Amino acid sequence: MDAVKRFDALVVGAGVGGLYALYRLREKLGLNVQVLEAGDGVGGTWYWNRYPGCRCDVESLEYSFSFDPELEQEWSWPERYGNQPEILQYVNHVADRFDLRRDIQFETRVAGATFDRKSNLWSLTTEAGEVFIAPICIMATGNLSVPRVPDFPGLDDFEGETYHTGLWPHEGVDFTGKHVAVIGTGSSGVQSIPIIAAQAETLTVFQRTANYILPAENGPQDPEVEARHKATYRERRKAAYDTPFGISGYPYPTKSALEATPEEREALYEETWAAGGQIGFLFAYTDILTNDESNKTVRDFVHEKIRGIVKDGHVAELLCPNDHPIGTKRLVLDTGYFETFNKQHVHLVNARKAPIEALTKTGLRTTEAEYSFDAIVFATGFDAMTGALKEIDVRTTEGRSLTEDWAAGPYTMLGIMCAGFPNMFMITGPGSPGVKSQMILSCEQHVDWIVDCLAHMRESGQAAIEPTEASQHDWTMHVKDVADTTLYPKAASWYMGANIPGKPRVFMPYVGGVNRYKAKCEEVAAKGYEGFTFTAAEGRELAMAGED
Repeated sequence: MDAVKRFDALVVGAGVGGLYALYRLREKLGLNVQVLEAGDGVGGTWYWNRYPGCRCDVESLEYSFSFDPELEQEWSWPERYGNQPEILQYVNHVADRFDLRRDIQFETRVAGATFDRKSNLWSLTTEAGEVFIAPICIMATGNLSVPRVPDFPGLDDFEGETYHTGLWPHEGVDFTGKHVAVIGTGSSGVQSIPIIAAQAETLTVFQRTANYILPAENGPQDPEVEARHKATYRERRKAAYDTPFGISGYPYPTKSALEATPEEREALYEETWAAGGQIGFLFAYTDILTNDESNKTVRDFVHEKIRGIVKDGHVAELLCPNDHPIGTKRLVLDTGYFETFNKQHVHLVNARKAPIEALTKTGLRTTEAEYSFDAIVFATGFDAMTGALKEIDVRTTEGRSLTEDWAAGPYTMLGIMCAGFPNMFMITGPGSPGVKSQMILSCEQHVDWIVDCLAHMRESGQAAIEPTEASQHDWTMHVKDVADTTLYPKAASWYMGANIPGKPRVFMPYVGGVNRYKAKCEEVAAKGYEGFTFTAAEGRELAMAGED
């Protein structure tokens, strides 16, 4: 085993959050930082997810770093919505532009993390047996970074090709002339199905739950739109923090959907559908996500759109979601998804009515039929929000375990820290807006709060910080109470952990809005980090020399 390696701060993950944490810790605090990354490159979710059609559902000009004005002016996005190769290229550019790679150790998967109160040190052990220690540990492990591999019987019996959208081969896959199955119709399934259908001899889609899918209306970036956006970038960035989703450019609605006439609603929904994107529908009226009757007006509109696109009436009805309000599961943006089911070689199987029983040597078997395939694609999603952290054995020398603490669901303070685990910070953890916001904005907001907190600790002679049990409980209950005022809990979504067998059904994101959340974070800091306790340095420096 290599000698123990000592640093001022350790960051787990080199996605957008981990890279920004490295930049800020190094530039503002002058810390000796080591980032540990499981992959062989930067990018996080954009490194791992390379399935065909992978694309962001936030417009490119918004989904980007805001910390450097020169960076945002010099980079040009070729399309309205960035695809995976474009976004990965951008993240690599950021890593190179700010010389971040020199502090990243790639192909290093962290297996365990232990805090010792006596030494005030975190000790991170990798799968290869390396040990890294530092007083500060920042978990930038991502919200959608642990692919859910289905547990169908006979998984190893199938002799054809199998792929998971979250673990796609970097060299790509050619389905030309093959009989292909796609299992799952969430975001990755919806994005990949039209492209796979264009190659495959036949494509059979197994859908357990229909999802609400809206047109992206993607296309080449309009130079005039880009110029206007860049001319007002600073104002837009500031404005984004004053919105619920962290995305600027959408005026607040002023009335309920029920206060509008049917004609007014129809005209607004038609305009929103034609414009493309998801925020327009959620912002159409004040109560789309809080009043089921108002929500139904959007549901009915989208159902009619599906029926107008899909020629086979039976297939169209299968594609119309009927078990959750629109917006309570992740809205998916599509390009040609519904049109794909008009192709003669594309078939849709109702996997709720006829569940998959097992994989076989030549394909798979449902309760009603047996199918033969050359390849099966699992678009079965992720163990979201808690999966990556729970894959690491996080504990203290006193015997406290994060996995045990989260057995009934995650408890956090602001989605940033956990009681009992001093100096361990999370970027967009459960209990924060995270997945219900523009993720780069939320990553930046969290990192800025963490860095300011560490600066405060250095200036006031503090060695450690952690939330109190009471403040953590109160915040977690607040997250639940806010969710309960909305329609979100009505859906069996991955926000609730419903896609993972045996996972506690707890609504994990904070849906009170980025604006309210940021104000709360600022209030906590302004009150001397109310709800947190500090441990004095007592002669120890918070930031230690980075020596082996």
